[in-house]
Amino acid sequence: MLVKKTVESLLTEISSPTPTPGGGSVAALAGALGIALTSMVCNLTIGKKKYNGVEEDMRGILRQSEELRIRFSSLVDKDASAFKKVIEAIGLPKDTDDQQALREAAIREATKEATLVPLEVMRHCIDGLALTQEVAQSGNVNSVSDAGVAAIMLHAAAEAASLNVKINLSSLSDTEFVGWKSDEVETLLKTSKMKLEEAQEIVASKMQKAL
Repeated sequence: MLVKKTVESLLTEISSPTPTPGGGSVAALAGALGIALTSMVCNLTIGKKKYNGVEEDMRGILRQSEELRIRFSSLVDKDASAFKKVIEAIGLPKDTDDQQALREAAIREATKEATLVPLEVMRHCIDGLALTQEVAQSGNVNSVSDAGVAAIMLHAAAEAASLNVKINLSSLSDTEFVGWKSDEVETLLKTSKMKLEEAQEIVASKMQKAL
């Protein structure tokens, strides 16, 4: 698994002259980093006397954020695996009409699968941003800047994942699939941007009061 590597070895692998792991995996990793910070704020709030009133809420958010962290981490590898299938499909023989038809079908299906992975990343980013807003609002004020960084990372992950969706859609001729997924991407991007801005407003307000 890519996420089991050291940071240095993962960066080396990403920078290598191979197409995987690429932007999709990096997008999922950004999501994992963002939601990990959300968990950190929860952990820095739980057990503090000042925050007894929100402790149960923080525990619930922590459970959800840790589930998301595991999901994002799995998508780092899932994206790389999905794109490898596209590459394998492109490498299929195309000497005869039958081979060419099989190859085109394989490329089409592999590309659709490779499109769905970053879309899943985007959906999880929306869920993560909602949790991050909550910890920014109610969590340990000494860690509110970390909640802000979490929101930025999650939105960046959504934007990065959207590029991977769009480039895959551009190579597909299935207009119905392309239309549905294009609409979903734009909706998710707008929602992510809105939630980022809301989180940033909360963070700015909390930081101002802390001065």
